[in-house]
Amino acid sequence: MATKHAVKLTANFERNLEEAEAFLLAAEAPQAFDALLDELTDTVIPNLERFPGMGRLFFERPTRSVEASNGIDGLKRKLKAIAKDGEIREYVMSHYLLLYARFDTTIYLLSIRHHRQLSFDFQSLWPASP
Repeated sequence: MATKHAVKLTANFERNLEEAEAFLLAAEAPQAFDALLDELTDTVIPNLERFPGMGRLFFERPTRSVEASNGIDGLKRKLKAIAKDGEIREYVMSHYLLLYARFDTTIYLLSIRHHRQLSFDFQSLWPASP
């Protein structure tokens, strides 16, 4: 039987979950947060424990700006400083995008966002000046 990988949550991932819960409460969809937790515990974490390489390699995404390219280069340097064999992958869920780092037999859940969490509601993001 294949090695079962440990899956750990980072502090940032936990903050993202709190933000997702607040987002869903504001959207009057509290049941969606329960569904997210169910999907994480019933599907995502067991999948990553057994198949840690299933997500798409994050660094294979095309970079379309100088800023993104510089950020990716910095992230690659930090990743190599932690472990030579480390990689960052993205796991596409039903309504969320999850980023995780894989080091040997340990998976770290880094970030999660609802696909609608970054909205185009510019009035609430940048209220009019008084």
